[in-house]
Amino acid sequence: MLKKNSNEIRIALIQLPDRDVARPFYLSLFENRLYNFDFSTPYYLMKLYLKYDINIIFRKTLEEQLGKLGVDYSINGLGEVEFNEPLNVETIKELTSLLSIYGIEIINDHKSEIVQRIKDSITEMIANSSIEKQHKTSTYLSEKLAYSYAYLSSIFSESTYTSIESFVILKRVDRAKALILEDRLTLTEVAYTLGYSSVAHLSGQFKKTTGLTPTVFRHIIRERNKSLKN
Repeated sequence: MLKKNSNEIRIALIQLPDRDVARPFYLSLFENRLYNFDFSTPYYLMKLYLKYDINIIFRKTLEEQLGKLGVDYSINGLGEVEFNEPLNVETIKELTSLLSIYGIEIINDHKSEIVQRIKDSITEMIANSSIEKQHKTSTYLSEKLAYSYAYLSSIFSESTYTSIESFVILKRVDRAKALILEDRLTLTEVAYTLGYSSVAHLSGQFKKTTGLTPTVFRHIIRERNKSLKN
């Protein structure tokens, strides 16, 4: 059974009641950490909490599927692939089929392509704090995508029913959650990393988006981690 929530996967594994199989399975999984399982129980239930980076997963998936085609290519940014030679119709069909298994679609219309490039560019900008500190969002998108910001904003709003500014806030909050989950930075450092003027500014947008303040969110994560260790 697999449940997906934000950037975490919760996995529940059920091991059949074979003591000789079950015991090494658990011990090898947790290496030197000792867990006292009741092996007389008919079934054994276990939960794992895993963090993942969707951008890394996407890129690796893309590389694996393109590798099957044996074509020369380069990946430009998050969602753009450039081929050294034109692809024929059969190769495009095969690539479409391979990617569709993972929910990846090839974008064919101009507006959808622009919207996806806007999203990818914003994601890259948020991930690289130096870019956001050096450029306004409007300037960065205009220069990177070679369109006026008014044009980009119009297409984005028309296609997604939300503004570029609102999308930027959502991505910033997502990045803030990821940094808080890592638990290496103070909230002041998180705010500075993401270009907020203060923790209060971060807290306001965070609570408006998630319903929780960063402080409460961090407390919940730490309490959950403590329960997993016990």
